[in-house]
Order: sequence, then structure tokens, then C-alpha cells
Amino acid sequence: MKRLIFAIFYLCYVTGASAEEVLISTNVGKIVVELNEEKAPITVANFLALVDSGAYKDTIFHRVIPGFMVQGGGHYLDMTEAEESESIINEADNGLLNVRGAIAMARMNEIDSASSQFFINVVANERLDHSEKSCTRKDETTAAAARARGSYKPITCKSFGYAVFGKVISGMDVVDLIEVIETDTVGEYDDVPVTPIIILSIDRVVSEKAAEKVVPE
Repeated sequence: MKRLIFAIFYLCYVTGASAEEVLISTNVGKIVVELNEEKAPITVANFLALVDSGAYKDTIFHRVIPGFMVQGGGHYLDMTEAEESESIINEADNGLLNVRGAIAMARMNEIDSASSQFFINVVANERLDHSEKSCTRKDETTAAAARARGSYKPITCKSFGYAVFGKVISGMDVVDLIEVIETDTVGEYDDVPVTPIIILSIDRVVSEKAAEKVVPE
């Protein structure tokens, strides 16, 4: 029994003691992000599936707004769109906030429209957080139905929010560098860096804790 308990402890310690981390390698530096699978299981699973498939390779940070955020993962160097994955459930109500360094999913107006594009907050963006005053999915459905009928009454509830699923733990200086780069309008897209910021790859990394070896007594 003692050996069984130790074996279980060893397995958990080596493989599950620390959060999953990913390395975002860009042409201006590297960013390490710790993912929060506990609070954002659907979002993290979707993100890691894209990472493992190489979907982010050679995409760019295509939208950069100083004092707000840097967004990437959806376009290539020539601004052609990367292939979108299936939309996922919005987990903005998980209690994680859009603070400086938090990584979250970008989306369209629809609550559950995030797929592959993500952004990193460069300041605390409280207006992107879910709150008690946020619209519910029922609110959104009702408003969409009204718009379809030609009725455009103001919506009194606030945004459902943008799902945070991790945080930058190394390389925030690289994010800050990206934030202040000169931008321009390219076709229909605003805030595009004049000097391209290329995501060379995003890969899983093994944290130091997970790599430690436990020596049996």
C-alpha cells in the first residue's frame, strides 16, 4: 500500500504538479505563458490542440494597440487569414481577469465565437472582464432576434467578457516592445505593425518542477 501511495504521488508530482507552459517564439524575442487549465479547461484544450498542430507557426501579431493589447494568431505576413478552428464556449466567467500580462481569446460580437486568435493585455482592461452586469447568452439571442426584425434597441447589459486562460511569466519586456511598434492600416485592417512581428512557433515547454526527479527511499 505504501508503495502504491508513493507511486501515485510520484506520478502526480512529475506530470501534474505544475501548470502547462508554452513558449511563444517571435522574431523580436521569446514569451513564456503559463496556462490555467483548472479555470479555463475548454480554452486551454483548444489552444494546446492548435499549438500541437502547428497552427500558429509563421502567423503574426497583426493588431497592436498601445495601452491596450497585442493580438495575434489569425493572419500571415501577407495578411491572409489563417485557417480558423471551431468556435468554443466562452469561459470569461471563470473568475480570471484581463490584467496586465493576462492572455485571453479574441472573438467576434457573439459570446461563443472565439476560435484561434488570442491577445495579451498590456494594461489592466477591466471592461473586458465578465461581471454581474454582463449580458447572458439569452440576452444575446434576444438582441440578435430583435436585430433580425429590424429593431435596434440599445442593449443595457455589458459585454459577456473575454476569456482569460493564462498569464505571461517571462518575456513581458518582449510584449512591451511589440506594444509600442509603429502601426499602419493595411487594406481593411487597422493597427498592423509596419515591421512584422512574426510568431515563428508556439511550443509546449516542460517547467522546472515537472522536470525534477523524485528519488524513492
